[in-house]
Amino acid sequence: MQPESVMTNCIFCDIIAKTAPAEILYEDEQCVVIKTIQPLTPIHLLILPRIHYSSLNDFTDSDSELAGHMLLIAKLMASRMNISDSGYRVAINVGAGAGQTVFHLHLHVLGGRPMGAGLMTERLG
Repeated sequence: MQPESVMTNCIFCDIIAKTAPAEILYEDEQCVVIKTIQPLTPIHLLILPRIHYSSLNDFTDSDSELAGHMLLIAKLMASRMNISDSGYRVAINVGAGAGQTVFHLHLHVLGGRPMGAGLMTERLG
């Protein structure tokens, strides 16, 4: 499946286009970083590619530069949020069965408190 530059009815595309509100912490020509509105940890950021991919399953070999860039942005944001040394998690949910609720590929950067060895974390609240 070919990625779309923008999808209609996609909240993340709307945030990227700045037609929907979000706290944008970083942006460049390839991606945008926002704070999530449903944090699982004290620091919970989302890294959104500007091009719409429904999930990681839409990536091909030609997307390896974007994939690497998004990981480097995760590292940068962890440093900016002062969680590099204490530890952070980077996660991608692929499909509804894995917890993906917005079908625009995004990376989660989670930190700000100790997390167990398990992959899941409890919702803050």
